[in-house]
Amino acid sequence: MVNFVTGGSGFIGQRLTVTLKQLGGEIRVLSREKHSDYDTIVCDLQSAVIPDDALDDIDTVFHLAGFAHDVRDASKISDLYYKVNVSATVQLANLAVKSGVKRFVFVSSVKAGGNPPLGTCANEKDQKNTEDVYGKTKREAELALLKIGKESGMHVSIIRPSLVYGPDVKGNLKAMLLGVKKGWFPPLPETGNRRSMIHVDDLVRAILLVADDRTNGEIFIATDGTPHSSREIYDAMCNIVGRSIPKWSLPKALFNIASLISPRIKYKINKLLGDECYSSAKLEALGFKAKKTLKDMNETSF
Repeated sequence: MVNFVTGGSGFIGQRLTVTLKQLGGEIRVLSREKHSDYDTIVCDLQSAVIPDDALDDIDTVFHLAGFAHDVRDASKISDLYYKVNVSATVQLANLAVKSGVKRFVFVSSVKAGGNPPLGTCANEKDQKNTEDVYGKTKREAELALLKIGKESGMHVSIIRPSLVYGPDVKGNLKAMLLGVKKGWFPPLPETGNRRSMIHVDDLVRAILLVADDRTNGEIFIATDGTPHSSREIYDAMCNIVGRSIPKWSLPKALFNIASLISPRIKYKINKLLGDECYSSAKLEALGFKAKKTLKDMNETSF
């Protein structure tokens, strides 16, 4: 069996390719640079067309590559989001059909479903329009893929990861962990908020699971099954970096006052202390159960 992985050099993709190699399958990756360990199709999805022979002899495509978390104003580069997250995905899927690929697994995002209903943990049926360009483009790609799969007969399955944690994590979690380690990130108040997360190793297991025959044409949310408050995340990071957990915290009132300064600060505080809860009951019904918890944030099984 030959597997094709886009985004193989990323945080999730690196662990997926290692797992696929351990399982004995051949691997081909699409990357902007030549990969020394795997057969590589050199291609930048931001500016190039995928070669026609890229998917020759491929059985399963795992499409992880995407455009997200750019520090620039997203509204000013929306065309780049659409080009990579939608156009390149559709191009890859159509090429997969043409090449006789049996399965196409798309790693999307919970952002594709919009913000969860207030006070609940959203499932795959809770579909809201989102103003976030990243979520919009991920949802548009999902719909296009499901249509292609239905019309062509190619197996298409989609997984929506919640916030992914683990060693070498990027983005806000990395910044927070560094801040806790160096002592400048303040102890957060316990607000009882609920944030869904999943360890990268568990996500890889989930990705492989949704390549199963039972998942054709379906979308699955992936979490570790236990929503976490921001304070719980902070405490877990203290334990990981070997710092004592403070017995005090900044009062929530300070964050409320800071939110009044500007919409940008309010957005950041909502990201830090707000709810983002999702249900992975549908995935669990397939037999999935997370093996990792927050205490394993800096550990890997590889």
